[in-house]
Amino acid sequence: MQIYLSFLAAALYLLSISIPGQRRVLTSMLTASGWLMHGAALWLTVFSQDALRIGFAVMLSAALWVSVLVCWLENRNFSLEGLRVLLMPHAALMALLPVFFPGNLIALAGKPLMFPWHVVVALLAYSTLTIAAFHAVIMTLQDKHLHKLRASQQQAWLNAAIDRLPALLTMEKILFRLIVLGFVLLTLTVLSGVIFSEQVLGVVVRWDHKTLLSLLSWLLFAILLIGRQWRGWRGKTVLSFTLTGFLTLLLAYVGSRFVLEVLLHRSLT
Repeated sequence: MQIYLSFLAAALYLLSISIPGQRRVLTSMLTASGWLMHGAALWLTVFSQDALRIGFAVMLSAALWVSVLVCWLENRNFSLEGLRVLLMPHAALMALLPVFFPGNLIALAGKPLMFPWHVVVALLAYSTLTIAAFHAVIMTLQDKHLHKLRASQQQAWLNAAIDRLPALLTMEKILFRLIVLGFVLLTLTVLSGVIFSEQVLGVVVRWDHKTLLSLLSWLLFAILLIGRQWRGWRGKTVLSFTLTGFLTLLLAYVGSRFVLEVLLHRSLT
C-alpha cells in the first residue's frame, strides 16, 4: 500500500507545479492531497508491529514532507510560488526514495514505551533543520541574483523562480522561525536520547560519532541564535552557520545510515 501512496504523492506534487500559478486554489488542493498521501506512506513505512523502520531514505523523505507543509502554510501569508516550484520536484523524488531504500527495522522489545516518541521528535528535528538548510541555499541564490550574478540563459527557469520569491528580509524571518523550532526539537532529541541511553544501555551518554556530531550541530545552532539575539547577525554569517550546522547533523544521521545500509549492507540501531 505504501508503494502506491508514494507514487501517488509524487504524481500530485509534480501535477501541482504544472498548473498555471493563477489557479492557486487548485494548486493548493493538489499540494495538500500529495502531502497527505506522502504522510500516509511514511506512516506505513516507519511503524510496523513491535518495530520501527528507520533509514536514510525515510529521514530524507520525512524532511521533504515537513518542507511541503511549511511551504504550504507560509504560502498563505507570503507569495512563495518560486520556492514551491523549486521544492516540489525534490519532494516528489524523496516521496519515492523509501520505496527503493526502506531502511532497517528497530525492534521495540525491551525499550521504554516512550522510545517511539523520541524517534519521532528526532525525525521532526532533522526535518525542520533540513528545511532551514534548503531555505538558506535558496537565500544564497537569491542574494547572488540580486547582486546581478545571474545564471546563464539555460538556467532562465531558475531566475524566474527566484524573481517570484519574497524579499530577503521576509525570507530571513521565515528562516529563523524554522531554526528556532528545529533547535527546540533538537534539544528535546538530545535530552531524551540521554534518558533512553541510560535506561537501555546503562550509560548516561554513548560517545559515538552520532552523539558527538549531534552535540556539535546543537552547539552551532545555539551560537547562531545567541549571535542573532545579541549581535544582530544577518546575511552570510547566518547562512554559513545554518548550512554548517545542518551538514554536521546530516553526517550524524543520514551519512552514517547511508554508508551502513547501502554501501556496507549492515543495520544501524
